[in-house]
Amino acid sequence: MTATAVFTARALLLDMDGTLVNSDASVERVWRRWADRNGLDGDEVMKVVHGRQGYASMALLLPGRPMEQNHADNARMLAEETADTEGVVEVPGARAFLASLKGLPHALVTSADVALSTARMAAAGLEQPDVRVTAESVGASKPDPEGFLKGAAELGVDPADCVVFEDSGAGIAAGRAAGMRVVGIGPRAGFHTPDALVRDLTQVRVEAAADGTIRLHITE
Repeated sequence: MTATAVFTARALLLDMDGTLVNSDASVERVWRRWADRNGLDGDEVMKVVHGRQGYASMALLLPGRPMEQNHADNARMLAEETADTEGVVEVPGARAFLASLKGLPHALVTSADVALSTARMAAAGLEQPDVRVTAESVGASKPDPEGFLKGAAELGVDPADCVVFEDSGAGIAAGRAAGMRVVGIGPRAGFHTPDALVRDLTQVRVEAAADGTIRLHITE
């Protein structure tokens, strides 16, 4: 028997990779090559990289390395990922979910930069939200809450009235640190106890309420 939870919000803040777009194949290819170049175990690297900006993942994996080298490596990695869109597809239900948000306050909050987020959303056949917070917009990577707080501010909505959609531990931690409720998407999210957990976006229905709020019907 399925249970349906109902969340009420004034704005939705959406991660991209793993939430709207399944880019795992590209992420695996690029990061495993980086792991090989740096003498690291690819499986261990993949446990760290989801949800964070590349330089932040590198700082965790190679703690003794100068940060300027991480930033230089990150720039190269972003270019590689932007060029590699093979196998990048929508998370089931993402297109319909975004269409249901037309005219409602929502924003993309991603650790990708503008070029990478544009390439991946296009490869998945998804339309970009009007409000986007990308890597260039923030000074700190998830799990820092800066990106989500910036998204709420751009929409003019109190953080407590926002619901975050995220797949990664870093992203869920960032949403929580911002004082927001979090809907977890997919298996990675299940390890981090979000407020609600769904397999994909086919389990979420959006209703625009008469009082201007957004009602989320989540089938768990």
